Amino acid sequence: MLFIEFDYGVFLVVVFLLYWFVFNRDLRLQNLLILISSYIFYGWWDWRFLILIFISSIVDFTVGILLVRTDTKLKRRLLLGCSLFVNLGMLFFFKYFNFFLDSFKLLFDIPNSGFSTLDIILPVGISFYTLQTLSYTIDVFDKRIKATNDFVSFFAYVSFFPQLVAGPIERASNLLPQFFIERTFEYEKAADGLRQMLWGFFKKIVIADNCAFFVNACFADLESQSASTLFVVTLFGSIQFYCDFSGYCDIAIGSAKLLGFKLSKNFDYPFFSRSIIEFWKKWHITLIDWFRFYIVNKLKGFSKRKITRNIFIVFLITGLWHGANYTFIIWGILHALLFLPSIYGKRTKYRHTVAKGKSLPSLLELYQMSRVFVTFSLVGIFFRSESITQALVFCKKLFSSSFFT
Repeated sequence: MLFIEFDYGVFLVVVFLLYWFVFNRDLRLQNLLILISSYIFYGWWDWRFLILIFISSIVDFTVGILLVRTDTKLKRRLLLGCSLFVNLGMLFFFKYFNFFLDSFKLLFDIPNSGFSTLDIILPVGISFYTLQTLSYTIDVFDKRIKATNDFVSFFAYVSFFPQLVAGPIERASNLLPQFFIERTFEYEKAADGLRQMLWGFFKKIVIADNCAFFVNACFADLESQSASTLFVVTLFGSIQFYCDFSGYCDIAIGSAKLLGFKLSKNFDYPFFSRSIIEFWKKWHITLIDWFRFYIVNKLKGFSKRKITRNIFIVFLITGLWHGANYTFIIWGILHALLFLPSIYGKRTKYRHTVAKGKSLPSLLELYQMSRVFVTFSLVGIFFRSESITQALVFCKKLFSSSFFT
């Protein structure tokens, strides 16, 4: 079930009416409705996906309870390791097994007859809910939050349908407590949610999908395109990427508001950034925040060498998180490289947003924003390409003399 399908509109209306007009007097029944609705929503693609999200939920729910019952460091680490093994193991198998198997065969020159790839269906949203449920286990392990004994609320938290397949990625400390607070209908909040959903639909259907027609057609026939056309394609590709992803997030946040929940902001006008560092503070905020909080903070270190190491680790993982392809890895590495001048050179810190206190940005700000947008778009060639070969062909055509023809 996709947000832009008619089915989702009917589904959301039915859930909304039951939620506020039938089960509104009992918080537990509201949470149970969310859980059942979320499983119907997720199982709409393939009911077998429900097995995975159920396993992930029951493992982390159990691990959380057991972590509270023991203070032994070894046992606590084993419990955390169990959660990491199950969740990351399922994510690795379904999303990355064939990728690493093909890489292994290529590295050691093993013929295809030696190992055959598996016909694996990638479960929708597994990257999102894996990080979400892991945040709970890690936070309980670090004693930042208390484990819950309410399995309905916890299962509803993991599978919460508005943001299950498109984000934002919610940490347990933000979303889970909202399932324990009595919710009342607020007209202004619901109206604001509908407005945000409408804006999301506009970005996705009107802007992103129309850009996609042009971008996809050009990528399908690179050889016949001029360099100037491909340059426009790179820019349109970034607009498509942003409006597609942020549009889905707007619909998710708006849908959650209709049910009385507040989800985290995932995009904060990233193309109004004056540097690549400022850009990544505004783009896919919840993902970068997750990696920073649960990975970088564990690595520690404030020397330039360690900061560089951490940046490359985060962007390598960010690239792989988006997809099992070498193009995503290169995309991540290129973004990490763009951070180096700020580490080993002079870093400009912006205290205010663009055009703060003014009607329009300054000429300098316009130049800086244009530079960031074009840079992101050019790096995005690798994100959009199906293979490194296609990306290199694109770049070769883009930087050819045909730009002026």
